[in-house]
Amino acid sequence: MIPRYSRKEMADIWEPANRFRIWFLIEAHACDALAERGVIPKEAAAAVWARGDKVYTEDRIARIDEIERETKHDVIAFLTELAEQVGDEARFVHQGMTSSDVLDTCLAVQLTQAADLLLGDLDRVLAALKKRALEHKNTVCIGRSHGIHAEPTTFGVKLAGHYAAFARNKERLLAARADIATCAISGAVGTFANIDPSIEEHVAAKLGLTPEPMSTQVIPRDRHAQFFATLAVIAGSIENLSVEIRHLQRTELREAEEYFSPGQKGSSAMPHKRNPVLTENLTGLARMVRAYALPALENVALWHERDISHSSVERMIGPDSTVTLDFALNRMAGVVENLVVYPEEMMANLNRLGGLHNSQRVLLNLTQAGMSREDAYRAVQRNAMESWKTGNSFQELLKADEEVARHLQAETIDALFDMGYHVKHVDTILHRVLGETGTA
Repeated sequence: MIPRYSRKEMADIWEPANRFRIWFLIEAHACDALAERGVIPKEAAAAVWARGDKVYTEDRIARIDEIERETKHDVIAFLTELAEQVGDEARFVHQGMTSSDVLDTCLAVQLTQAADLLLGDLDRVLAALKKRALEHKNTVCIGRSHGIHAEPTTFGVKLAGHYAAFARNKERLLAARADIATCAISGAVGTFANIDPSIEEHVAAKLGLTPEPMSTQVIPRDRHAQFFATLAVIAGSIENLSVEIRHLQRTELREAEEYFSPGQKGSSAMPHKRNPVLTENLTGLARMVRAYALPALENVALWHERDISHSSVERMIGPDSTVTLDFALNRMAGVVENLVVYPEEMMANLNRLGGLHNSQRVLLNLTQAGMSREDAYRAVQRNAMESWKTGNSFQELLKADEEVARHLQAETIDALFDMGYHVKHVDTILHRVLGETGTA
């Protein structure tokens, strides 16, 4: 992923220095277990640690790359360079193992490292949404369906809905992390013919993984598909919230907007512009993260016990998806933390249609007063459409309607336009979602 959308801590997970370090740990821990079983000399395992446990500097990485240009094999190039560091005892390294044991186990470590950072990112988003939801729990605004005024809600309830989505995403990512954190040290075609399963158990424990119950020389790719699909779902939630903010920032609404910092410019041509550039950017980044899920799903079908059709895919989607999502989650958190909210505009927009948002309540009361639902619907819609067309008060039109007046007195109609009716369960909703309501 390009530096513009990268944060160093996540990008470093995918740098050669971290990858080769993990490869070394896999090989060195395997040597320890092999030595404990008497397969290789304990002195050899000690030598691997003593002489090979060094930082992967630019010079070491360059040497591995140089060897790979000749061997055309990355793991062999790594092992050759390691042998240059360790000496004669290096002949005991990689005993009974195959390249996938190193590559797949390393990828599992990298994905769990990435997942841990993403879980922290989600916590930041959740904290921001919770704080703003409680802040605006009583900030009344119009709810919209199909982009059209529906019934009142509060901005806090809106944000609580997004909080709930990201809370579900955290649970999904925890499950995906657990599913991907498996280690395979099972040798060619996964039969353990040349290496005992206890070696895999030892390496897994040292790396914080669990042994893969059934590897076929590779870890089954349905695990990876679930992981990348989970990232795609999280990206979908980012876009959902971003689109909401973009709509609310439209000039015709101006109910909320991204923070516009001093010195910021919105347009090279029009000095007045204040554009939702961050949430537009997040919409684009979400598309990219979702796009990475499809090749991960296509990687599930491999030839027999293994092929490497998945390899080139994962070398790209591993870093790109996690780096992009890490950046997007932190940008999303910043947008929510600094979001500028305009309660007065929310109320003005709510009142623009002269109380039409109470149409359902009037409908229900007419049915309770004896009208059939069909007749009540026609009567309410008749007056609602007149209000749409003329701009006259829906409330007053209902009072003047003879059919409605036969069932509802004027003071009853007035009572049906009480705003408190629509938001009376806000505390219940927030308690369900956030675990608290913000009240003393």
